[in-house]
Amino acid sequence: MTTSAAGVGSQTSASAARAAATGVLPAQRLREAIANEWLVAGAWRIPDESVQPASVDLRLGDTFRVFDNHRISSIDLRERPANLTSEVRVAPDEAFVIHPGEFCLGRTLEWVELPDDIVARIEGKSSLGRLGLIVHATAGFCDPGWNGTLTLELNNLTRVPIKLSPGVLIAQLSFMTLDRPAQRPYGSAELGSHYQGQREATESRYEGSRASQRIG
Repeated sequence: MTTSAAGVGSQTSASAARAAATGVLPAQRLREAIANEWLVAGAWRIPDESVQPASVDLRLGDTFRVFDNHRISSIDLRERPANLTSEVRVAPDEAFVIHPGEFCLGRTLEWVELPDDIVARIEGKSSLGRLGLIVHATAGFCDPGWNGTLTLELNNLTRVPIKLSPGVLIAQLSFMTLDRPAQRPYGSAELGSHYQGQREATESRYEGSRASQRIG
């Protein structure tokens, strides 16, 4: 296979730029990453106004998953969860209402791609936290090699309903460099990565039996 000189130069430049960055990527590095499609691809472009000093703002997508409580007697972590949720798709001019104390899954509008030497953390925006909206329960870490939209774990801590409209700013993502590329990035065949390439809000694919086999 042959590679053009321009292609080699572009790859070398991208690698050098990432190598020059240390710690959390600042705004200028984020803009370079977006321009070179290290972090996003396809139609899910992160607009320049979403780039913050050391993070990027992410918008809310149009699909949610709600728990079918009427069909669930319990969740047994020894078994792989199945048929716990139903998908709800919201039109651009409509809103999804999350009621007090309710938990559901959503997704980001943006499609995020990470190279094998960058990790990311998703966090809620402080303005939403002050309104009682939590956007992730535990899954705040994105492994190197990840690609897909990001599933949000939404929880309304208030006593009043909150309307969620597709496209509103919902979270922020910060990026950190590794001191070397990961040997087995997320999505590697031997890892059995459950969520690689996801496009919609995706329910749990927890493997309880495999986890229990490791105990002891």
